[in-house]
Amino acid sequence: MNRMTDRALTVLGIETSCDETAAAVVRRAADGRAEVLSSVVASQAEHTPYGGVVPELAARAHVEIVDGATRQALAQAGVGFDGLDGVAATAGPGLIGGVMVGLSFAKAAALARGLPLVAVNHLEGHAVSARLAAEAPYAFLLLLVSGGHCQLLTVEGPGACTRLGSTIDDAAGEAFDKTAKVLGLGYPGGPALERLAQAGDPDRYPLPRALLGRAGFDFSFSGLKTAAARIAMSEVVTEQDRADLAAAVQAAIARQLSERSERAMAAYAEEHAHRLFVVAGGVAANGTVRRVLEETAARRGFAFLAPPLKYCTDNAAMIALAGAERLALGQVSGLDVAARPRWPLDERRALSDPTHKAGRKGAKA
Repeated sequence: MNRMTDRALTVLGIETSCDETAAAVVRRAADGRAEVLSSVVASQAEHTPYGGVVPELAARAHVEIVDGATRQALAQAGVGFDGLDGVAATAGPGLIGGVMVGLSFAKAAALARGLPLVAVNHLEGHAVSARLAAEAPYAFLLLLVSGGHCQLLTVEGPGACTRLGSTIDDAAGEAFDKTAKVLGLGYPGGPALERLAQAGDPDRYPLPRALLGRAGFDFSFSGLKTAAARIAMSEVVTEQDRADLAAAVQAAIARQLSERSERAMAAYAEEHAHRLFVVAGGVAANGTVRRVLEETAARRGFAFLAPPLKYCTDNAAMIALAGAERLALGQVSGLDVAARPRWPLDERRALSDPTHKAGRKGAKA
């Protein structure tokens, strides 16, 4: 398909990779600026009793909700299918049942209306999410930090991401959620732990500092998660104990993100004159993490940018924008494009230097 960089593009985005059914309409101007015309996110309450997302329940809920969410997004945007230039949908990575629902819906809409389809990497959506509300010219250094992913990348443009480092075990968001679960904070755990930590002393409980002094830009949170669980089971009795442990875990996560990001900034600055540090993903909504990373960026002479809180967690506006940017370059997908449970942003690096070796599990790879 030919490039369409010389005109505005209006794209419908569909996101169903986990437990939010989301639809949005985004208009990308010819100069690359984005305008969110609508953004609908329907969270699923079915998972609360289980303390985490149940894939089968999530997929069934997406089937029931996706049509209504899309109609609502189009109505709020004031456009119909005839006012769209394309349809974008998350094609992975994520819970495969949910991804298949959204991608199949988008395929049907594109086929029925004769619109181009753009299959979007969910992580690429997070990568461009800061561009939904502010100017973030390429290239920039990205920290993508969420419940399932934690990695540092250089982002040169749509689909042009180079992985610098990644988690070698658990992601930061998983450490938040699992600690919240062992503290009995319910689901979703990250926001609940942040609220509890406001009344805590982050220096009371000593926690391990993984990979301190190690070369490279990788992360590790499994040791922190295990240490926090042991303290919770052996030492936490009072409400103040719980608050202190929550504050300690939050501070430890922010500290490691800062340490590894600062190392990446030093390397990035050697090759790039434009110094912009973007933080995206669900953990970017955490106030302490934002503050610590913003201080780190300032110390290194980097401008700091994070999406508005509503675009940190899973949403379809970021998928629509990623789709619009690819559509502008003529990068469209066939109706035979497959849903993918795993889909690294930097596939070349993932093949040549996988973070998870043979015999080790982990969709986080």
